[in-house]
Amino acid sequence: MPPPTDATTAPDIPADWPALWQQMLHARTTGQAAQPLHWCAEHGWQLASAESSRSAELFTLYKPLLDARHGGRDTPWAVAQLGQSLDGFVATVTGDSYYVNGPHCLLHLHRLRALCDAVLVGAGTVAIDNPQLTTRRVPGPQPVRVVVDPAVRLDGRSRVFRDGQGPSLWVCDARHAALARERLVGAPAEVLAVDGLLDAQGDGYRPALVANALAARGLRVLFVEGGGMTVSRFFTADVLSRLHLIIAPVLIGQGRRGLRAPAHDVMADCPRPPTRTLPLGEDMLWDLDLSRSRRA
Repeated sequence: MPPPTDATTAPDIPADWPALWQQMLHARTTGQAAQPLHWCAEHGWQLASAESSRSAELFTLYKPLLDARHGGRDTPWAVAQLGQSLDGFVATVTGDSYYVNGPHCLLHLHRLRALCDAVLVGAGTVAIDNPQLTTRRVPGPQPVRVVVDPAVRLDGRSRVFRDGQGPSLWVCDARHAALARERLVGAPAEVLAVDGLLDAQGDGYRPALVANALAARGLRVLFVEGGGMTVSRFFTADVLSRLHLIIAPVLIGQGRRGLRAPAHDVMADCPRPPTRTLPLGEDMLWDLDLSRSRRA
């Protein structure tokens, strides 16, 4: 399969979308309304009109992130995104993940980064992919880049810690903070030590403590970008308010698993959160409202 076209040339971006996106960024940064957007105390940000139905659909997709920022909330709100194959894998057995999803999904990824206070990934993603976690493909502010590495597995040399393209936090258990700081000598990144982050067995961590520690620093709207294990941990810990699960029309057969949900013996006990779908090129995005599922 040939690689998809570059995300900046994704062919079906509506002509009216760039202007609407700028107004959304204005609302995100200032909390102030500007046509065609207005704030409604009961229903959150509203779109008065759109020149295209596609732009209206995209606004609806990103509206929960704008709503979460409004009103000076002091509790964390988190959205996660995970792209996987039809048979539930994010990469092959060798770790190759290019290209599970197409160019529209890359744009979507960068928009989520621009609308959040912080973008979070696990140590495995940094070790394998060495991501930049920037908003280079779309207009918008650079979020704080957060790497969750409770036991300090990384060596501190990854570009997210060293490139200076944006502020970066290395989140670890307080017991390992000294080692993390030692490995970051000369780097612009900062260590965020969290007491009791590792669980009693030492082989897992408590995602809610990560979200609360970030919210205490003013990073209240959080984008959990990956990888599959990290998204699954936050999902299982009931920290996520929203999950964007993007399914690509490809069969991998075996490899690195995507979303892993807690097992249930009875179908009636399996969660069925409210969902909506939106095509992103050849891929299909499932928007899961987990906050409404919890209330139900």
